Amino acid sequence: MPGLMTFDDLKAHVADGSIDTVLACFVDMQGRLMGKRFHAVNFVETSFNETHCCNYLLATDIEMATPDGFASTSWQSGYGDYVMKPDLGTIRPVPWLEGTALVLCDVLDHHDHLPVPHSPRAILKKQIARLEALGFDAKMATELEFFLFEKSLDDIRKSGFTDLTPISGYNEDYNIFQTTKEENVMRPIRNHLFAAGIPIENSKGEAEAGQEELNIRYSPALDCADYHSIAKHAIKEIAWQQGCSATFLPKWHKDRVGSSSHVHQSLWKDGEAAFFDKSAKHGMSALMAHYMAGLIKYAPDYTYFLAPYINSYKRFAKGTFAPTKTVWSVDNRTAGFRLCGENTKGVRVECRIGGSDLNPYLAQAVMLAAGIKGIEDKLDLPPATTGDVYEDAKAADIPQTLRAATLTLRSSAFLRDALGDDVVDHYTRAAEWEQEEFDRTVTDWEIARGFERA
Repeated sequence: MPGLMTFDDLKAHVADGSIDTVLACFVDMQGRLMGKRFHAVNFVETSFNETHCCNYLLATDIEMATPDGFASTSWQSGYGDYVMKPDLGTIRPVPWLEGTALVLCDVLDHHDHLPVPHSPRAILKKQIARLEALGFDAKMATELEFFLFEKSLDDIRKSGFTDLTPISGYNEDYNIFQTTKEENVMRPIRNHLFAAGIPIENSKGEAEAGQEELNIRYSPALDCADYHSIAKHAIKEIAWQQGCSATFLPKWHKDRVGSSSHVHQSLWKDGEAAFFDKSAKHGMSALMAHYMAGLIKYAPDYTYFLAPYINSYKRFAKGTFAPTKTVWSVDNRTAGFRLCGENTKGVRVECRIGGSDLNPYLAQAVMLAAGIKGIEDKLDLPPATTGDVYEDAKAADIPQTLRAATLTLRSSAFLRDALGDDVVDHYTRAAEWEQEEFDRTVTDWEIARGFERA
């Protein structure tokens, strides 16, 4: 039963006993799948219509704490329910789990059944609708980079996260021999996800020991975000099944390169590439130039959604293929934005700022919003940057800390107009809380550096 399933398909598989469990999941602020495991008979008889969850699940941090300061929910309001509304167009088998299917849900208000504004899937859908009102569709692809480690997550946790040995001993970028040794993990990832209806293209070794990349076919924007979230979840589960572990932490060691999630994007109209103009320089249409100008101008405003944690900013380092500047280039991997597919119908822009820890719904939504703003205001695209962008003193910097990105997020009139004050305030509070938690922490580095010598 490869690929997506209709609701009738699911009912048939439940009837013949081949599926006994349905995962009803939504994506939380951190990009994780949250939800319930339903007995399949119950799901197809009643729960396919809706189920419920506590509303704190969209107002929590990565540790599942309940920070104060969120307007949407609190101890004072009693933490009520949200509705999880299954999107029956997303039903698919989960081949790496026996007898299991999965469906993604939209999160609705319990009282009026309207989308919860700060739900990641709702935020992306809003920007897609704005784009459709202009007559365009967005296609996107995300690259998933991650590290594999020899030991299981439980073993690593018990070591205090100190026993970290990558699954390979040297840089394996495009290395077929080294990645052959890792096929016990990567082969089931590719095949199981493909069987689940995720259009997997390939996997490859990345530019560090134990670092992998998984690539998924260019797809409509909402599908892209769904694919990314399911794939990230699957990678962790399948690695766990094989007795090792996968991490999407962007920078796990100060001397190792980080993991990114580059986002490729273009607009289409009536099935034709709206970014392509064969008579224009680079094959780049005026529409594409306006869109890219918006991406670049507002990159500082939305950087938080591409780099949501303290660790995210450790990745931005000279000479690591992670960008430090918000400029564009033609096929140049030192810039924040890279023009790909020059002079072809596949011409597109790749945003290289995002880390492996981004939430794809939020990241795609804010970039679409920036591109729409560029189109609406007919922004002029600055000239392409050439050479080593790391050394370009005139190029604007990407915010270098979570604190700086929080400031640009909080004060962004553009994002408040595109997403709404309530959404910006909600995620600003999430960013503030992350910083507050870190500021309270005494790190191993501080103790080792000053215990004796201070």
